[in-house]
Amino acid sequence: MSNQRAPQGKLNSLRVRLILSALLLILLLLPTIGFALNNAFKQQVMTNVREQLSAYLYSVLAVAEMDEGKLYMPEALLENQFNVIGSGLYAVIDSAGAHGTDSVHQGDNQNDSQSDNQTESDRQASVEPLWSSNSFLGLNITTPLPHPKVGRSEFGEQMLEQQPHLIYSFSVRFAPGEAQRQSAPITIHIIKDLDGVAQQLKAFSQHLWSWLVVLMLVLLAIQFAWLAWTLKPLARFREELGQVQRGEAEQLSGHYPNELQAVAKQLNTLLSTEQRQRSRYRNALSDLAHSLKTPLAVIQSQKDLSPTSLEQVGQINRTIGHQLKRAQSAAGNAWHLGIKVSLVSDKLLRTLVKIHPGVALSYGKAPEENQIFYGDQSDLTEMLGNLLDNACKAARNKVMLSVDADNGKLIISVEDDGAGVSPEQRQLILERGRRADTYEKGHGIGLAIVGDLVQSYQGELTIDSSATLGGAKFILSFPQQFAE
Repeated sequence: MSNQRAPQGKLNSLRVRLILSALLLILLLLPTIGFALNNAFKQQVMTNVREQLSAYLYSVLAVAEMDEGKLYMPEALLENQFNVIGSGLYAVIDSAGAHGTDSVHQGDNQNDSQSDNQTESDRQASVEPLWSSNSFLGLNITTPLPHPKVGRSEFGEQMLEQQPHLIYSFSVRFAPGEAQRQSAPITIHIIKDLDGVAQQLKAFSQHLWSWLVVLMLVLLAIQFAWLAWTLKPLARFREELGQVQRGEAEQLSGHYPNELQAVAKQLNTLLSTEQRQRSRYRNALSDLAHSLKTPLAVIQSQKDLSPTSLEQVGQINRTIGHQLKRAQSAAGNAWHLGIKVSLVSDKLLRTLVKIHPGVALSYGKAPEENQIFYGDQSDLTEMLGNLLDNACKAARNKVMLSVDADNGKLIISVEDDGAGVSPEQRQLILERGRRADTYEKGHGIGLAIVGDLVQSYQGELTIDSSATLGGAKFILSFPQQFAE
């Protein structure tokens, strides 16, 4: 099993990706809809206001009369807002092509072509109105009013008394009577205060964005609920897989959607196959060990063997035991195995106290309840048992076991108060291919087994001096890539 860790980061989570996608969709879609609706409503309001002002203009035009170049208007108009001072609705009539009230008479010598081809500066020139409604009393025109061509209208904004207003302007020319000359064109302006329209737009905008915020929150709640429901099988799958990794279950037992059910079925098949193969492998190794040890025992029982031959037979026996222990290790197939460290360490301390009554065994730091060794229980027992037994043999009075986790690694250290291991001997002990019988007293063939097992689990065995007890300190470090 490769020790390469999965890519880290929040964006590596499907849940986070789906949540970000939903948030992005909601935060982009709803504001876009809000701006579109707000703009459409504003355009509709402006269209309605323009039609309203157009209707007012034609009502004013209907009562206007022109006689011998002079404009005659009634004292009061049908729309009452024109008769109330400062009502916010005003009607103003001025000359469309000249300055001052005498422009009507000056227009007698002008033809239609000259009037229609007035320059922009002439049409925009500020003039004294020919007539204004009673509601306009007390107000002054400080900026030029628009003067569209005869027969055309213009709608826009106009500053009046430093306040924005909407204005609808229409230029006309009265047809001359039988004895009259052609009159000069006039422009009728209907002016409306923008405050009412602005308040209407503001009220709509506030209601629109308030409901959009509520809708956004509702959609987010629905989205989170939908994600929780959709990803629930994945969470259950992950939990069951964690139980298999911790050794709490042998297979996945849950029922999943079709997309996951096939994966769960194949994974269960893989687990069953691996367990059967490992069982057959260990049984075959046990049979092999039995078949080898019996002839060796017979050879050792021969009385005429020389001491050298007996020594070599014993070495063969120890080597066979060493290699069998190494071959029986579950490392490499231990991703679905898991054992709590405390279950093994507590049992070993209770047992070794009886074997070495003169040595005080204790925890420097006891393992936590959730600290798991991801491997076979017998392998952990073999490694800890050998280190603790060697430490008890080398110690004077005390041996200390500590279990900790650091940077995603499980760290187990065994310390004693013995003579320790010199730096030169540490290198010899850890050197690959070094014979077990060259180790110092108290570090026999068991240490070679420990080294092989640690290496098979892609761990690390280091030897140091104990700062607490003054003797040797053996440190086991295992990557916990399956702990997440």
